[in-house]
Amino acid sequence: MQSRWVYQLGVLHTALEQLEALHEQWLTTRDSLPANAPPGTPAFDGALAEHLAESWNYLDDWGTHAGALSEINSAASKAPSPLAPPPTTVPAPVRATAVRR
Repeated sequence: MQSRWVYQLGVLHTALEQLEALHEQWLTTRDSLPANAPPGTPAFDGALAEHLAESWNYLDDWGTHAGALSEINSAASKAPSPLAPPPTTVPAPVRATAVRR
């Protein structure tokens, strides 16, 4: 286990929560736009640009720290599990030896 993983997971968790909140805000903003403000209009594009600008910092956190997830997964797959029974050795089958006559 790497001590930095705790910090990185905290950053990722916070960033995910913020991105979810920003997404909900975007849906509310988008739904409140007038019907004559489809994508490509200044009202829509301006609101979208503001949403994306607020999201970049949290997306950057994910770009910076998401590698910790694969590191943790790799370490976990190599670590012995306390739930798994200990490995047992199976005796090799007895082979009959050829007798020369």
